[in-house]
Amino acid sequence: MRNIDDRNRLLLCILNILKDVLGRLPKVVGVDVVEMALWAKENTPTVTTQRNLQDGPVAATVTESDLKVTVERELVSQAEEEDMEALLGTYVMGIGEAEAFSERLKRELLALEAANVHAILESEPLIEEVLQGLEAATNCVDDMDEWLSIFNVKLRHMREDIESIETRNNKLEMQSVNNKALIEELDKLVERLCVPSEYAVSLTGGSFDESRMLQNIEACEWLTGALHGLEVPNLDPAFANIRAVKEKRAELEKLKTTFVRRASEFLRNYFASLVDFMIGDKSYFSQRGQLKRPDHADLRYKCRTYARLLQHLKSLDKNCLGPLRKAYCSSLNLLLRREAREFANELRASTKASRNPTVWLEASAGSGQSASTADTSSVSDAYAKMLTIFIPLLVDESSFFAHFMCFEVRALIPPGGLANGKGGSHDVKDDEDDLGIMDIDDNDGKAGKNSADLSTLNESLQDLLDGIQEDFYAVVDWAYKIDPLRCISMHGITERYLSGQKADAAGFVRLLLGDLESRISVQFAHFVDEACHQIERNERNVRQMGVLSYIPRFATLATRMEQYIQGQSRDLVDQAYTKFVSIMFVTLEKISQTDPKYADIFLLENYAAFQNSLYDLANVVPTLAKFYHQASEAYEQACTRHISMIIYYQFERLFQFARRIEDLMYTITPEEIPFQLGLSKMDLRKMIKASLSGVDKSIAAMYKKLQKNLTSEELLPSLWDKCKKEFLDKYESFVQLVAKIYPNENIPTVVEMRNLLASM
Repeated sequence: MRNIDDRNRLLLCILNILKDVLGRLPKVVGVDVVEMALWAKENTPTVTTQRNLQDGPVAATVTESDLKVTVERELVSQAEEEDMEALLGTYVMGIGEAEAFSERLKRELLALEAANVHAILESEPLIEEVLQGLEAATNCVDDMDEWLSIFNVKLRHMREDIESIETRNNKLEMQSVNNKALIEELDKLVERLCVPSEYAVSLTGGSFDESRMLQNIEACEWLTGALHGLEVPNLDPAFANIRAVKEKRAELEKLKTTFVRRASEFLRNYFASLVDFMIGDKSYFSQRGQLKRPDHADLRYKCRTYARLLQHLKSLDKNCLGPLRKAYCSSLNLLLRREAREFANELRASTKASRNPTVWLEASAGSGQSASTADTSSVSDAYAKMLTIFIPLLVDESSFFAHFMCFEVRALIPPGGLANGKGGSHDVKDDEDDLGIMDIDDNDGKAGKNSADLSTLNESLQDLLDGIQEDFYAVVDWAYKIDPLRCISMHGITERYLSGQKADAAGFVRLLLGDLESRISVQFAHFVDEACHQIERNERNVRQMGVLSYIPRFATLATRMEQYIQGQSRDLVDQAYTKFVSIMFVTLEKISQTDPKYADIFLLENYAAFQNSLYDLANVVPTLAKFYHQASEAYEQACTRHISMIIYYQFERLFQFARRIEDLMYTITPEEIPFQLGLSKMDLRKMIKASLSGVDKSIAAMYKKLQKNLTSEELLPSLWDKCKKEFLDKYESFVQLVAKIYPNENIPTVVEMRNLLASM
């Protein structure tokens, strides 16, 4: 502390805080309380408060009595203060006797302390008695502490014993619970390992009659569940290696093998017996005078009885389905081929149609055009009927087989639709009957497909339907022999059926229709090739005049082909048109080269005939329109060459003179040309006199020459108009040339020549 004031302030604060906390003043040692009280009284601060009155703030002084905060009251009690006042009142001292008073107080204090020490020395016996009591109490406490330590050791041992007992009790309780759970698990395991007698009888020696199928299905379900129950995911791994479990698993595997073998043998024999029964009954097939629609409803109904059995066989042993599928395909293939053969034979026998010749464009076939008008629509109708009956049947059989034999593929026919796009009460009934098999397979609703299953299905469908295509080929070949052009309509019909087969399991049906389409295309290609050979044989004739016979016949053929077009067969027909017309034009050019003198007349007549005969078809068929324009260009070129030849033949000197002038104009000036040998004005006058003196006769001779070798009289007016126009154009060029080279020479004008031609 720096001084006494700081110390007093600190002590005063501490005492005030203790009084506030404890509610009383503590005992103070080593400090003169009276001195502190006096210091506190002298250093009591006055507090000035401000009161806001109406007239303004007024300062007021608050004394220690007003605040009720006095140091004396804080440090000395009221009784002590009164005693101190009484004591002080016995003395009459001035202010200068303070030192004497202090000395007196010190002396009295020493006297009091000495008195206290004397009192203590006088009370020694009492102290001795107290000390003895304290020693006795200490001994008792030591004895009690020893007893407590003994009791603590005993309690600790008891606690350890109790914990040991509790541990043993817990282990016994846990062992009891485990034993109980183990007994329950063993009871469940024993229940799993137990084979019910009725199921054992069904699995080892029961009958597969329809009346017993429910018991067989229940036995299969139990066996499947029992086998799954003994597998590790469904069985505790701790039980998997138990000898009893291994023995029971081997026993169940033996039961499974026995049942699968017996069921497979029964189903193979059952499929064969069903088909043999149907093949032995002729009423199932088409007979003379009666086309029989194949009906497999009863066959499928009987097979569906064992559909659930096949599902369980698949879950028990997938490998057993392979031989079963082969047996089913082998048996049903015999039935389908027999039905198709009988139906196709009766279909051909009952269809009456006149046979059309295959020679359409042969030069010697004079009556071919009239004979080709026979109606052969019944042929394509018969082919369409074959597809209408058998394509839905094959699709249905593929669908039934795919689901009956547990293939995981999409449905073959969309709900509410059939393969050929047509509907009827019978067809809808068949569709519902075939697809009802989907109800037995819980996996049919799953999206996606198994590519391995699809590959196996395609192989099985090949075995199921292989060979039936031969009867379709027979109908196609028969229709081709009657009318080759019916290949066009059959191609369209086949394409329509082919576009309707989109499902995964319809693979073989798509292949069958694709092969049929290829067969029809090949047959039609044979017809087109033969017709092209017929066109080429025209080239062998020594002398050909006028319009060739295959030109109008091709128009008739094209008209007939357009009538047969259905669906997607337009490409087939357009390819035939391209091949026909290309050969026709090539042959036409070759024949014209045999006699160059009359080549242009021959070409223009034939190209004109081609345009006239195909005018109507070219307006609606783009491929023919292309060849029509090609023929038109060739016709114009032939006309130009022929007319130019006739004009030069009659007016050779006139136009040869003009050609010489034109050739010289490339090398010399026009003024020098009249001075060239043979091109003088005198030569011009001689040439004009020789060429135009009898121009009317020359023009008449030109008309006769144009008419002389022309076999198509209807072409003469148009050709003569072209000839006059060509002559006037050439003569006008000659007049302009003469006016430029020989400006003073007079020759007949273009107007005069035009009037002369118009008058003839």
